[in-house]
Amino acid sequence: MRHFFKRLFLIVNLQTLIISSLAVISTAICIHFKFEAEFPLTLVATSIIFPIVFSIGGAYKRREAALKEYAAIKGYLRAIYFVSRDWLENPKPENVTKMNDIIFIFFNSLRVMFTSPKAELIENEKRVYDCFSDFSLYIKHELRNEGLSSGECSRTNQYLQKMMISFESIKHIYQYRTPRTLRAFSSLFIKVLPIIYGPYFAYKAEEMSWGLEFVIPILLTMILVSLENIQEHLENPFDQIGEDDISFNVEKFIQRLNHKTGDDN
Repeated sequence: MRHFFKRLFLIVNLQTLIISSLAVISTAICIHFKFEAEFPLTLVATSIIFPIVFSIGGAYKRREAALKEYAAIKGYLRAIYFVSRDWLENPKPENVTKMNDIIFIFFNSLRVMFTSPKAELIENEKRVYDCFSDFSLYIKHELRNEGLSSGECSRTNQYLQKMMISFESIKHIYQYRTPRTLRAFSSLFIKVLPIIYGPYFAYKAEEMSWGLEFVIPILLTMILVSLENIQEHLENPFDQIGEDDISFNVEKFIQRLNHKTGDDN
């Protein structure tokens, strides 16, 4: 139940309360002064519903693309680790430990970069590419110089190259958002239309029992503001605020990295 209310308050917040209150006040004033009009509801659909649904769809696709590239990075990390542990005849334990440390530092740098404000992007990106350099030097010294064939080193370098491509893809998702002007447009009308539609709600109040005339403005406001909040939480899938954000489980990944079924016996 606690998780349910936590999720509910992510989409129904203070903004919902404020705009609902203003819509109710506007409706009450219009009812009192008999200021009524039958506005077309298609205006709500064209100015709010369509833009916000389009933005939600775009934000969801960005999140799915980020998840795909994030999974690719984890797969390449595990593959490079297995190369260092399993592909040499007699791998040095200290070298395997070194690779484990490089992966931890890289993964943690990745988490810090994508969960930090964009103002810190340049500095955080340098740390990530320092780790890529450490991977490259490890392949050259700890793998190739220890007897790994040139073909297998080349394949390991391909893992590293693909991992960098996936990182750049996620970085662009982190840097760029869905069209800002479209979001600003829908956000403006979400805040204005429930108030402007006071005469319409007053017109419909004649068909309702006493007290129910304020249900429509409150319900309409909750629907529109909730859609906007959903879009905002999907917009940045890395900020660790929304329920659908991408989680960077660094410690869990490192813990399972060297796990083998036989180790449990």
